[in-house]
Amino acid sequence: MYTKQTPLENVMQQASLQVKDERPSLPASLTRQTVTSVHHWTDRLFHFRITRPADFRFRSGEFVMIGLELKPGKPLLRAYSIANPSWDEELEFFSIKVPNGPLTAHLQKIEPGDEVVLGRKPTGTLVLDALVPGSRLYLFSTGTGIAPFASLVRDPETYEKFDKVILTHTCRQVSELAYGLDLVAKTREDPLVGEFAADKLIHYPSVTQEPYERQGRITTLIESGQLFDELGLPPFDPAQDRIMICGSMAMLQDTKALAEKAGLTEGSNAQPAEFLIEKAFVG
Repeated sequence: MYTKQTPLENVMQQASLQVKDERPSLPASLTRQTVTSVHHWTDRLFHFRITRPADFRFRSGEFVMIGLELKPGKPLLRAYSIANPSWDEELEFFSIKVPNGPLTAHLQKIEPGDEVVLGRKPTGTLVLDALVPGSRLYLFSTGTGIAPFASLVRDPETYEKFDKVILTHTCRQVSELAYGLDLVAKTREDPLVGEFAADKLIHYPSVTQEPYERQGRITTLIESGQLFDELGLPPFDPAQDRIMICGSMAMLQDTKALAEKAGLTEGSNAQPAEFLIEKAFVG
């Protein structure tokens, strides 16, 4: 039933519309999106999901600019890997909390209903198109570097292209493994990829600063042969193995060196090869 507005209600509505109209516009390359959920895993890590524009297209593994309008019309932006697969109706991001970080000091306080700024043009190197065909895919990650792989392990194309998908996740503390453990458990139960993941996805977590069933930097586990012994797989083979790497600067360089030592060649979107790192996050 239609209810006629009172003069006061009409004035308030017009004032609200006027405030919205006066908000500074963003550059055409950016859009405002709404936070739909937030989950804090530890006092250092959290993930959040936002609305996805209908025309936003990306390849699983890519990153995009995300930020906040700390000053109206002047957003502070940082590159964030998209943690959900390309078919998802929303967008997910996994972030560290930096107490005095220019962006994350504020981003960690977001709640459902808040707005964030999203870039319109995703890009990146950690995509399946940048690898030549192989039989095994290693996804080496540390900390929040697992984010692009959270996208890839939930993408059916990953399992179409590879017989085995090995996701390694190394963190300083046991509690920091929680996002990855939850991700893998849900992926194996997912209606779209669960059947493939149950058969092909191998999760290999390790911790560096606390007691755990598997301790050590991933590079140490590779060099010692422990990784291959525990998985029952041969050392890296340029004819069979493909590698993606995402993590700290030191981890990127050290793991890259091990891949090259094994005879694998670094690839790119323009020239696919046997292993990839995300150049946007390297110095």
